[in-house]
Amino acid sequence: MRKKLLPPAKQRPTLDHEGVLFSKGVQLIAGVDEAGRGPLAGPVIAAAVILPRKISSILLRQLERLNDSKKLSLTAREELFEVITREHEILWAVGEGNVQEIGDLNILRATHLAMRRALLALKPFPEHALIDGLPVRDFPVPQTALVGGDGLSMSIAAASVVAKVTRDRIMEELHREFPQYGFLQHKGYATAAHLATLRQYGPCKHHRRGFSPVDQIIFSFQKKVQSH
Repeated sequence: MRKKLLPPAKQRPTLDHEGVLFSKGVQLIAGVDEAGRGPLAGPVIAAAVILPRKISSILLRQLERLNDSKKLSLTAREELFEVITREHEILWAVGEGNVQEIGDLNILRATHLAMRRALLALKPFPEHALIDGLPVRDFPVPQTALVGGDGLSMSIAAASVVAKVTRDRIMEELHREFPQYGFLQHKGYATAAHLATLRQYGPCKHHRRGFSPVDQIIFSFQKKVQSH
C-alpha cells in the first residue's frame, strides 16, 4: 500500500537569523524592506522594524500570520500593520524615495536612499540590519542581506508589511488628487487599465519619468503636438 504524501508545510518567517545575531551579543536588530520599486507612479517606500529580543507569547500570537506582504491578503496586511505600529514593544520607521529622486538617481539608488532614511529614523539606533535582497552600499550599520528575506526573517517580514501598507495609503491619497488614473486599484503598477489611462491623459506629476512605458507615452504625445 502506497503511503500518502502530505503537502509540504508552508514556510513562515522565523527569528532564526535574529537569534544568531542575539547569540553574538547584538541587541537591536532592524529588519529592512521596501515597497514600490516596480510601479510607474508614486514613491518607493522603505520600512525598518525592530522586534523585541524577548517577544511575549501574546505578541507572538498576534504576529503568527506574519509573512512576505505580497503573500498576505489586504485584510491580513492591515491587521498586522496595526499590531506592528501600535505595539509599544516594537520600534519602526519609514523612509521615502520620491518621484524626483527616482528620476535623478535611478530606482535602485532611490530605494537604497529610502532604506537609509528609514533606518536613520529609528530611535534607539539599531546595531545591525537584516535587509531583504542584496547588500546596500554605504549603509549606516553592519548588515546581513537575505535574498527572499521577507519570507525568512520575522523582522524583515514586519518591515515588508509596514512598507507595503504605507505605500498603498499614499497611492490612495494620490487617487483622490488624480482619480482618472485609477491609482486606488493598481497602486501605480503597469496594469492594462493604468497604461490605457496613461495613453488617454498622459502622465501626471506623480508618474516616473525614465520608466520605459511612461517615456514612450510622453514621446508619443510630443509627436502628436509636433504634427499639429
